Amino acid sequence: MDIQTANALTTLTTRYCDAWHEKQGTWPQSADLYGVPSPCIISSVDDYVIWQPKPFTGEQNVNAVERAMDIVVQPAVHAFYTTQFAGDMTLRFAGMALTLLQTWSEEDLQRVQENLIGHLVTQKRLKLSPTLFIATLDSELDVISVCNLSGEVFKETIGTRNRDALAPSLADFLAQLKPYL
Repeated sequence: MDIQTANALTTLTTRYCDAWHEKQGTWPQSADLYGVPSPCIISSVDDYVIWQPKPFTGEQNVNAVERAMDIVVQPAVHAFYTTQFAGDMTLRFAGMALTLLQTWSEEDLQRVQENLIGHLVTQKRLKLSPTLFIATLDSELDVISVCNLSGEVFKETIGTRNRDALAPSLADFLAQLKPYL
């Protein structure tokens, strides 16, 4: 496991949860995750869940992606998706709003890996270098991804060669994110 990425993610999640608690007087909430089972759920209220991160259980890897695509995935991406269970987090990076994707449960990790495989299949068909997404932006065509060749973090437009470098590593990227509530 990439310890630097794991530590950066848990530190960020703590900052996010603390900021939410300070601003809202409660732990993070999600209407999108209401009714979806997870070890993160503290309680369900009306039409939303209140959650806290929990340590990941199970195999700490995204080996299904490696097997399906016959590639070796960056260790930082393994760590990113398997350090913890948590809800998606709204954050800012250099003035840009984003939603950092998280693994909600072991079942959710299967879905995430299927989506990563679909993303990589599209890139392969278009002869683009492989990236693995970690966050979404307001524009459905733009995502934040980790380059599987270099480990750099990019803002990319899906299906194109448009990529803007944001950070030299996933750990560096995570350390620069700020809660956006």
